[in-house]
Amino acid sequence: MTMPRRHRESHRTDRVNWLRAAVLGANDGIVSTASLIVGVAASHASSASIMVAGVAGLIAGAFSMAAGEYISVSSQADTENADLATERRELESSPQQELKELAGIYIKRGLEPKLAAQVAEQLTAHDALAAHARDELGITPEFRARPMQAALASAAAFSSGASLPLLSAFLLPDAHRVVGIMVSSLVFLAVLGAVAARAGGASALKGAARVVLWSTLAMLATAWIGSLFEAGSGAV
Repeated sequence: MTMPRRHRESHRTDRVNWLRAAVLGANDGIVSTASLIVGVAASHASSASIMVAGVAGLIAGAFSMAAGEYISVSSQADTENADLATERRELESSPQQELKELAGIYIKRGLEPKLAAQVAEQLTAHDALAAHARDELGITPEFRARPMQAALASAAAFSSGASLPLLSAFLLPDAHRVVGIMVSSLVFLAVLGAVAARAGGASALKGAARVVLWSTLAMLATAWIGSLFEAGSGAV
């Protein structure tokens, strides 16, 4: 007897959280580090100064991303824990009221009152807190806030992105460093934007275009600032 094949579904929403964090971290790493290096290089600083600035930008940015993500996700975790604690107390003090509340949620979703009551009773008997967390509060184990995981992932993504313009700065000769870093970084960003857009089901061209536009403006701005410092030092 042939066993029926298990039906598997893959949805883009399943990957939206980690995709957003990875793309944001890598994008920030490329843009901020490339812009920093371009600005310093445009001032005609020495190669050693450019590399020091790039490495410092990578380390500072990675720690900044990790700290920001940890604080943000910790706040989310605190809110979730507070809501779960409140729900736990209400289940202990007013179990019947909570059962009616759960059934009411299912009625609003389209179930008949009798069936909604049966579903609420069975889920409550299985795990009352989990049922209320999922259907009343919108908290599921898959999407629970994990501060340390988020912090490490953001730092890793930023560092990966920042290493690309840093490598370009190391390999390119002085005469072509500014333009070379800008072009290579924009290529990296275009690929990243296109891949992220395709993974999310959007247009790869649109995803690449929007990240390239804003990144170009950032690098042009820092290059202009760097050239002003070089021009100022020459005028003294």
